[in-house]
Amino acid sequence: MQIPIVRNILEANDRISEELKELFAKKKILALNLMSSPGAGKTSTLEKTLTALKDEFKMAVIEGDLQTDNDAQRVAATGAQAVQINTEGGCHLSSAMVAEALKSLDLEKLDILFIENVGNLVCPAEFDVGEDHKITLLSVTEGDDKPEKYPLMFNISSVLILNKTDLLPYVDFDLDRAAGFARALNKDIEVFPLSCRTGEGLEQWYAWLRKHVAAKKA
Repeated sequence: MQIPIVRNILEANDRISEELKELFAKKKILALNLMSSPGAGKTSTLEKTLTALKDEFKMAVIEGDLQTDNDAQRVAATGAQAVQINTEGGCHLSSAMVAEALKSLDLEKLDILFIENVGNLVCPAEFDVGEDHKITLLSVTEGDDKPEKYPLMFNISSVLILNKTDLLPYVDFDLDRAAGFARALNKDIEVFPLSCRTGEGLEQWYAWLRKHVAAKKA
């Protein structure tokens, strides 16, 4: 009896996700779904990105979290549009939540929509939210075998950001090992080691964004 119910939930999510994809294609908005475990640095990466590229692109953020609007306040301080979704215990965002949040954003001439998903490495990977690309972040304070332990998220992502590389001298994290696990699952995944704290490596992430905004506008 439970199997049809699960299927119905996933089918309903996929239907709304397809409607969102059509909307983003029509308006030529690059939509990115950022996923990670808690504390990997999604919000810090957004703060850096929104600040560095604010003169190039019009950007907005949908923030997903269990409680509070702390992260939305942080990204809004950069001048970008931001809207918070509190899932009240839910472990991921759904396409219906994103569709509702869009009502609070001005989509005209928007170039990039970042969707910061709820922090965990399992549930967000199961639900499309209309994005063009999934972006997974992993910090060097986590285990470098996370791609092997949580394969789906890394298998379906276009980009893996390895964050907090300034801490590498103090932790037993092997960048090549982590990247190797991810590429064994997904040979096309692009891997960007970087540090939001020092700024090292961020330019390759910005270059990827510029390339894909241009492709979306073409």
